[in-house]
Amino acid sequence: MSQMPRQAALPTCPSCAEPLDAGDRYCGACGYDLSVVPPRPGDHPTLAMTGTAAAAAPAAPAVPAAPETLAGWATTPAPHHAGAPAPLHAPGVGAGAAPVPPAPGSALPAVGAPVPPSPGLQVPPAPGAPVPAAPLTPAAGTPAPPGSPSSPGAPASGVRFDRPAEPEEYPLQAPDPRAAAEAGSGSVKVCVACRAGRVDDDGYCENCGHAQPRERDHMELESGPIAAVSDRGLRHHRNEDAFGLGRATLPDGSPALVAIVCDGVSSATRPDDASMAAARAASESVLAALPQGTHPQQAMHEAIVAASHAVNALAGEPATAREHAPHQNSPACTLVGTVVTAGLLIVGWVGDSRAYWVPADRATPPARLTEDDSWAAQMVAAGLMSEAEAYADERAHAITGWLGADAYELEPHTASFKPDRPGVVVVCTDGLWNYAEAAEEMAEAVPLDAAVRPLHCAQVLVGHALDGGGHDNVTVAVVPFPAPPQGAGNA
Repeated sequence: MSQMPRQAALPTCPSCAEPLDAGDRYCGACGYDLSVVPPRPGDHPTLAMTGTAAAAAPAAPAVPAAPETLAGWATTPAPHHAGAPAPLHAPGVGAGAAPVPPAPGSALPAVGAPVPPSPGLQVPPAPGAPVPAAPLTPAAGTPAPPGSPSSPGAPASGVRFDRPAEPEEYPLQAPDPRAAAEAGSGSVKVCVACRAGRVDDDGYCENCGHAQPRERDHMELESGPIAAVSDRGLRHHRNEDAFGLGRATLPDGSPALVAIVCDGVSSATRPDDASMAAARAASESVLAALPQGTHPQQAMHEAIVAASHAVNALAGEPATAREHAPHQNSPACTLVGTVVTAGLLIVGWVGDSRAYWVPADRATPPARLTEDDSWAAQMVAAGLMSEAEAYADERAHAITGWLGADAYELEPHTASFKPDRPGVVVVCTDGLWNYAEAAEEMAEAVPLDAAVRPLHCAQVLVGHALDGGGHDNVTVAVVPFPAPPQGAGNA
């Protein structure tokens, strides 16, 4: 349906439909560039089907704009001054345009020929000249024809309306078929997140970039009647604890249970490697010595010495030199271990990792079996501070003994006990006992069936530390102590 042209109305902005003043080159409302940018393709202009327009209004003297050449047509916009009637629009351009019959002898231009842009006004061509038709805007969802303002071949303009919407998430690259093939052969690790990318040496997926969980972030092991659990905790970026479990047969045929727990010193270089080396060396040493008839207490002492040598050896490795920082020390860790035989309980330690005795009969008081190599313990032993005051001090956990090349002097501590009733030995790092420091608190956290379900007990204790905040790595080993033979001494 055709409409009458609005002779007295000012032209409007093709972007926001705001009325314009004569001579405006930019829209005062939205800043639309009226001299460079063609009308938006979303206006759905009417397809021009006829020829020339009626005579234009009388032109007033003005500085002519530079002619623009588009698709072979050169036009110069006619001036428009206030008070003069708005010139007729070219057919199919602007609101209120009306078809005008062609002049005799004029030829119709091809459909889709572009219309030269102007500051909101169109000047009809001279009588007898061909009239370029307005572009036919395609319906939504259909591609624009070549040469249209929204098509890739259109001339560059100051504003783009055809920019695709930015996706919220970019799709991952296609899975590497080599990863699946190598995963089947077991020669490469595959990402646990996307199940397609290979994991690089730094522990990140090459496809999605997901950081892979480290093997030591959470470890559980059950070996017969003993078990251990180690967890990274909630605040540390890696697990610097380690443990070793084992069983040996004494020369008389009786069994012996061994548990070693080590805590890497975070301020040292390679603390995770130090704890692992110490736990492995100590457990191997004591398990090799017990079947040869070595007394369990002597075997524990020798195991601590072997662990110290293993940690000292890390200081000379190239990996230590590469990772060493000025504020760090040589690789270092603490150690606590236990050997349980029929009627005999041995503990050994260096540092502030601890061992607790929790009897099966909870009416009997529990006990802490180790003394910390720490600043707080020294203050209490010297009578300078009470235990509560010492452990409330910020220096409380500064250790005075550890395994490492820069240790002052190696002083392995060992102790022997003969409990007169069954129970369990809890061997742990400070990541646990920080949340159950007193022996009574530890006994309350230990389940009643700990002797028959040691793995469950270790899981519960690690969960107790995580529920308390998990500020440190948490490692705990649970070793049941059987009912002793008649005549055993008290713990």
